[in-house]
Amino acid sequence: MARKKTKSLPPKPGWAIYLRTSDEEVQNPALSQKRQRFAIQQSLIDRGDMPVFGEYIDNLTGRTPQREGYQRMLADARLGKYSHVAVERADRFGRNDAEALRAIDELHELGVAVRFANQPELDPVDADDRILVTLQFTLARRESMLSGARIKGGLHAKMRDGGCAGRAPDGYRNMEERTERTDRLEFGKYRHWVEPDPEQFKVWRLAWDLLLQDNLTLAEICEQLHARGYRFRTGRPFVDVRDGTRQAAASNLSKKYHNWFYAGWVVSPEAEIPPKTVRGTWQPVVSTEEFERGLEILSRRVRDRSPQRRHEYLLSGLIYLQQPDHEQLVRLTCSTSNPERPGGGTSHYRVANTNINILCSTVDNQVAKLLRQIQVDPEQLPLIQAAYTTDVAERLGHMRPNDRQRLQADLKAVDDEASRVARLLASGRITEAVWNGLWAEWQDRRRTIRETLEGLSNKIETHIANLDQALAIIGEMGVLFAGMKRSEQKKLLREIVERVVVKPDGEIVQLELLPPFAYLHHTSQELGRKKGGRAKTKTSRVVPAGFRSTDVAFGVPGGIRTPGPLLRRQMLYPLSYRYRSIFERMLAYSIERVKIDLMPPPCCAR
Repeated sequence: MARKKTKSLPPKPGWAIYLRTSDEEVQNPALSQKRQRFAIQQSLIDRGDMPVFGEYIDNLTGRTPQREGYQRMLADARLGKYSHVAVERADRFGRNDAEALRAIDELHELGVAVRFANQPELDPVDADDRILVTLQFTLARRESMLSGARIKGGLHAKMRDGGCAGRAPDGYRNMEERTERTDRLEFGKYRHWVEPDPEQFKVWRLAWDLLLQDNLTLAEICEQLHARGYRFRTGRPFVDVRDGTRQAAASNLSKKYHNWFYAGWVVSPEAEIPPKTVRGTWQPVVSTEEFERGLEILSRRVRDRSPQRRHEYLLSGLIYLQQPDHEQLVRLTCSTSNPERPGGGTSHYRVANTNINILCSTVDNQVAKLLRQIQVDPEQLPLIQAAYTTDVAERLGHMRPNDRQRLQADLKAVDDEASRVARLLASGRITEAVWNGLWAEWQDRRRTIRETLEGLSNKIETHIANLDQALAIIGEMGVLFAGMKRSEQKKLLREIVERVVVKPDGEIVQLELLPPFAYLHHTSQELGRKKGGRAKTKTSRVVPAGFRSTDVAFGVPGGIRTPGPLLRRQMLYPLSYRYRSIFERMLAYSIERVKIDLMPPPCCAR
């Protein structure tokens, strides 16, 4: 039984005052709120006799709806505690136009009206007034984006001049002083710089000295600093002792050792400042030579500590066990019987905490044999292309009208909005500067929609090109796989195979391919059976041993078998980037390692 929708309570007459101060105005939020409160009182509240229910205050950017006061205001509106919301301006209500309009519509459905002190006659629900309110939200969002871009650009410029654009790391402190009137043109109202922290600077000089001795691990360095009573700037100890267990902050210490700030260099990938290009204006803890020597010590330790894997598990993460008494498959893990033995021992696929151990060599040899069975008869290439083209056209043909109609409706909505605003411009309700800014935004939206429409027309051609790449790969895969290195085989399998299912004795019962290789393999098998005069019933389909027998019904429109919904989704899988990498890898391998002349199939010739 469907749950009945609960009706909201009728609102009580009264004003809810919403005040918001952005995070850029935190230096004096009380003054901004006082100014907003005065404007609301003068323009809205004093004009009527409704009481003030309460105030909702936020000191947060309007780009996010996750504001405590804002959400509390909406919750009280749903309880019917007031009938009107008073805001100084539209951008105080929010700078996310979609969220702000959604909230206004919700309040309207609850019987709550929203009014703005700077334009008290505007009703956001009225068709014409809504255009003006929408423009204000749009301009507020645009202003917010431009402001963010300007701030980011200013920070990047400061870093390129050798300044610190954020909080200085441990060992330093950020300083600030009010500038004289004569210096404000160069430094602004406040001058900021970084200087060594008298207490923490010596801690990090000692930490670097201990590292450069190259005889202590990071955990031992933490112990040395902890024994001297030193801590991080936050008060966190270098060694945390809990329940008798000592936990060294080695990871945090390693991050400090990799920070070029301590060597006096400004480094920022976002600002495109690589190491050793911009010298900072602060005193470094270590010299550049000492810093690079420390990095070399840490890098060498990582190389020495990393164990050399003695087995390259071909099916790691891809192999599953099918047990006779269980329907659910169990993923197998990889282990060796004794890695310390000469040669690394014998590698196994196994189920943890059980006696199930399957030799890797038993399964891996079967994989190579099964991959050699994935072949496409060159005579079938035109038929496969024809079937694939028909299916893609049919599939996209069902999808395209909805997409095209939606985009065309969006394009018409932009034109209608421009026409309505043009009438407002003619009546003098908006300025020409506002019109010019909106016209540029409309042009951007029109260009984006038109490019999307053109992209829909090119969709089929893209899929056909991807088919050619997939055919080239599947035609050469079985030949090249056996001669590849183990690591290359492993990479290739992760691009082609979805999973391998084995019995407890190691026999492969299913090898499931990723799209669209499964589609191509099934289509090739179906075309081969048709050519050989096999029966065309579903029950008579024969899938080669080891490959998954997908329960897919095939039809024969026009004499060409086409796949069911499952394989149709597979054939429409995005291919470009993944297949380009596989094709290039296989092509490079065939030229550099096997030294054979890999010629693309006729379908790939352009």
